[in-house]
Amino acid sequence: MRKFLPACFLLITTIRGGDCLGQDNARLPEKAPAVIPAPRPEPVVPPSPAKTIAQQLNDAFVNVFERVAPAVVIIDVIKKPTGESETSDYFPDFFSRQGPGDSTAPDSSAGRRKPPQSEGSGFVIQSSGYILTNNHVVAGAEKINVRLKDGRAFPARLAGTDEKSDIAVVKIEASDLPVAELADSESVRVGEIACAIGVPYNLDYSFTTGVVSAKGRNKLELNNDNYEDFIQTDASINPGNSGGPLVNLDGKVIGMNTLINGLNRGLGFAIPSNMLREVGDQLIHMGRMIRPYIGVRITSIGEDTPDHYGTVFNGVKKGVIVDTILSDTPASKSDLRQADVITEVDGVAVGSDRELQKQILNKKVGATVQLTVFRKGKVIKVSVLTGELPTPVAQTGAGGPGEAQEPESARQDSGRSYGMQLQELTKELAANLGISTNNGVLVITVAPESPAAKAGIIAKDVITAVDDKPVKDPAGFKDAAKGADTKRGVLCYVERPGGKTFFVIKAD
Repeated sequence: MRKFLPACFLLITTIRGGDCLGQDNARLPEKAPAVIPAPRPEPVVPPSPAKTIAQQLNDAFVNVFERVAPAVVIIDVIKKPTGESETSDYFPDFFSRQGPGDSTAPDSSAGRRKPPQSEGSGFVIQSSGYILTNNHVVAGAEKINVRLKDGRAFPARLAGTDEKSDIAVVKIEASDLPVAELADSESVRVGEIACAIGVPYNLDYSFTTGVVSAKGRNKLELNNDNYEDFIQTDASINPGNSGGPLVNLDGKVIGMNTLINGLNRGLGFAIPSNMLREVGDQLIHMGRMIRPYIGVRITSIGEDTPDHYGTVFNGVKKGVIVDTILSDTPASKSDLRQADVITEVDGVAVGSDRELQKQILNKKVGATVQLTVFRKGKVIKVSVLTGELPTPVAQTGAGGPGEAQEPESARQDSGRSYGMQLQELTKELAANLGISTNNGVLVITVAPESPAAKAGIIAKDVITAVDDKPVKDPAGFKDAAKGADTKRGVLCYVERPGGKTFFVIKAD
């Protein structure tokens, strides 16, 4: 028999069950928002050494600019009209000293061209307003204005210029200016970082970086009488950087940007700071540069030595050949002779023309210097009293005033085997040619492509000696040259207007 539960029990159970279900459905809480888990603490990882170094270098560059830029100035120059049309080609294929954009705009109101204008760079070296720049930036200036980084502008005057070093000093009437500090350029090392600040293409205060590519660069220009000892850099230098500083990571000036080789070639050249210091001090205090000199033209023994010199100077491997002794100079008043090879100056060895030049420039005007000289296989000592380098130095001329005219009967053929016609030198001819000697033989003509022509002898030269044997007439030349070794080379001492020189004639 089935058992039935009481109805009341079922009712209660049903009500309760339904009630519970109702309550559960009605009170079911809303869906809770998703909880974002807290980020886990990142492990502390030190920056990589490479990143640290890069950040330090970044800060170093910023600090260099902030330190040096206030001392850099913009130099605006209005040049004196030349009456000639200005060129727009400021970037020759070889080295250029030109400014950032010399320009001559048409002046429609007057029907003439406006005076040429240019813009260059410079930097303050004394807080009282003395500024270093390049001579070529301000050369021919009719008006000079200087703008500072803080926006101030001042008219400027030339305090002094030196064309041979391409250094100039301009002065503005200002005080308490920020100053760029000069470094010791002798301690500059190839490979160290270099930074340039200037105004390329009228872009004020451009900052570029690179390295020192080389030191002691010279003979970069056609005028080899200039004093060149450039620092080479691949820091980007363009027209307008001229006169601006090249600095190291300490913010000290190691050079003044001066030359470029074309555009975007990474070949920029700066005058070293030690030269800037020496020349700048004299320009500030004296307005000009006073240099000692002895009055010779020289050639280094080495790759540039003419081939026909080799056998004559084969007794010495290193030194400087005296090519020419200029007239009325300290050297002309000493026992120094053309074709001497200078190997030492006051005991300091010199192996190149620049080393000799540097040693002489380190002396004072009026000082006695002792030269160690190789002459005809012997080593001797020659004393020379330095003089003050005149401006400009008298140049050695190729000819002289007047014409050498003698009857055909006076001419001799003693030099014909070398391609020359010779004649005896008279006092009248010497005076007419403007030379000091009355002894020697006059070269009348030189055949093209002859041994004499290849050696460098020209008409109107006076040969005074052959291999140390004095020559007074054509017959004397013939006798002196008779025993000479033409394969080794015949050493001829020559005087021409402006000085004494020598040539080595070799047989074909």
